[in-house]
Amino acid sequence: MSPAKSISPSMGSVATAAGVSKSTVSHVLNRTRAVAPETEQAVRRAMARLGYVGPGQTGLVPDAMTIGIAMSAMSNQYFGTVVQAMDRRASLAGYSLLLADTHDEPMNEVRAMTDLLRRGVSGVILAPSADPSAALNYATSNGVPVVLIDRISSLSFDQVGSENVEATASLVGHLAGHGHRRVGFISPMPGLTTTEERMEGFHLGLRRAGISLDAPVIPATDTGELRGQLDAVLSTADAPTALVSGNNQATIELMKVCRLLGVSIPEDLALAVFDDFEWADSFHPRLTAVAQPTSAIGAQAIELLLSRLSDPQVPARTVRMQTTFIARESCGCASPT
Repeated sequence: MSPAKSISPSMGSVATAAGVSKSTVSHVLNRTRAVAPETEQAVRRAMARLGYVGPGQTGLVPDAMTIGIAMSAMSNQYFGTVVQAMDRRASLAGYSLLLADTHDEPMNEVRAMTDLLRRGVSGVILAPSADPSAALNYATSNGVPVVLIDRISSLSFDQVGSENVEATASLVGHLAGHGHRRVGFISPMPGLTTTEERMEGFHLGLRRAGISLDAPVIPATDTGELRGQLDAVLSTADAPTALVSGNNQATIELMKVCRLLGVSIPEDLALAVFDDFEWADSFHPRLTAVAQPTSAIGAQAIELLLSRLSDPQVPARTVRMQTTFIARESCGCASPT
């Protein structure tokens, strides 16, 4: 792959766009002095908007053997498993990975993208935040290919992720098959396409089962807030008898809260969850779950990026991976003999 060309605006133009001095831009780039978070955010966004590369660089000179990974891998076990699969596939092709944690926040995402590109990666695999536009614009303006993973959000980019709608509907259908007519949803981080699609699947499952769409939706934020909201919901006359959890992080928070409230699963509250993570089979009771093909997703993301590097003109592709339903005891199914 030939070196990608950047627009190469000046540091002064970044400073003007961000409303700061050139020295402040330098401090953000080189980390030579602490800069207020809101100031750094303004500088990073200006850099992304203008396609600024960095001082003394006329363009990006990609390291043909390095792939950048931008995602919340440190705080989400799901992504940790995906990264392991990406590393195995990349190694077979002679590539190494450079990881940057975005914490699922747009400002950190921009910082991760600019840092990765300044280090000369050949391409980036990004698990997009709720608003990835600045980071994607920066990569595009510098001619560096990006593959989106997990969150399907733009037909302009190669992307791979699980099928979410039917998978979540199947969880509702399974609980309805156990006789539950009041089913609630524990919602993951708002704004992410995975959250939106799983919410869509939850409502689809309710409609198919003939259950009221007035079901409670409880955001899984911190443990304290979730405890208060769940306690309030379970105290109502039409309290749900079953819950669907939208991802592994929401499930872990929910299990903590149920223990604090003295809620027994499945005796008091049946549960079916999205994500079959490492501990799902170790909880008591074991968790009924939709399993994502994490290794296949990670490997496919690398395949898409390698293909893009080989042929930049190939049309953008979207790959949806099928999930697997695993029945265990948290929904009320009998324990295997």
